[in-house]
Amino acid sequence: MKITAVIPARYASTRFPGKALAEIGGRPMIQHVYERTAQSTLISRIIVATDDLRIADAVNMFGGETMMTSSSHETGTDRLAEVAAGLDADIIVNVQGDEPLIDPAMIDLALQPFLGEAELQMGTVKTRIKCLHDFLSPNVVKVVTDNCGNALYFSRSPLPFFRDKWKDLKDESFCSGKLLCFKHVGLYVYRRNFLLKFAAMPATFLEISEKLEQLRAVENGIRIRVVESEFESIGVDTPEDLLKVQEQYRKLHK
Repeated sequence: MKITAVIPARYASTRFPGKALAEIGGRPMIQHVYERTAQSTLISRIIVATDDLRIADAVNMFGGETMMTSSSHETGTDRLAEVAAGLDADIIVNVQGDEPLIDPAMIDLALQPFLGEAELQMGTVKTRIKCLHDFLSPNVVKVVTDNCGNALYFSRSPLPFFRDKWKDLKDESFCSGKLLCFKHVGLYVYRRNFLLKFAAMPATFLEISEKLEQLRAVENGIRIRVVESEFESIGVDTPEDLLKVQEQYRKLHK
């Protein structure tokens, strides 16, 4: 199979404009994402999809491949689909452009189910929640799955709701595994043909309510395989997140 990773990157981020070019260890964030994606053993091609020449120039400077896309896209999926429409790839991997510490093994892990299940159309990743702050934060998306690892629901609210233990929630309960729950990692795998259909579907009620595109697939009865990973990453949504990533990067490269 031909597997292509597409990294959507825009300059006009609401909470952190220009974050794709924010410096981490002397290199722009988009370069870190690109180079870590390149370490995947299954990816054969990487494309940065952007609508901004500043990002395209930065990627070209370090030898990466770019594709200019429309500036009118409302979502990363729309930008992804525009690129996918012109590719002959079988599988498209959506790697977020604000995940500079993403582990390449996580990408391979997400791809594994697609190597043996021809009917699988969409997949993503989850990792254990280990603190109460993440469990309660609306910025941390939670996911619950069935016994086969397929998504039942994604939410910004605490999920599941521990009715009998709500007043006793503590960090220790999550760290020890007494309360087992998962946060969603925004890495997606699609069959190319399905991605084009998915992007053309109208937005759904739950998607609009939670501001989570993956709920469009759930509401349309699409099976989403959610693999568990022990790897954790820090998404950069704000300047404060960038400081955390820069500190983590320094620790990793002492």
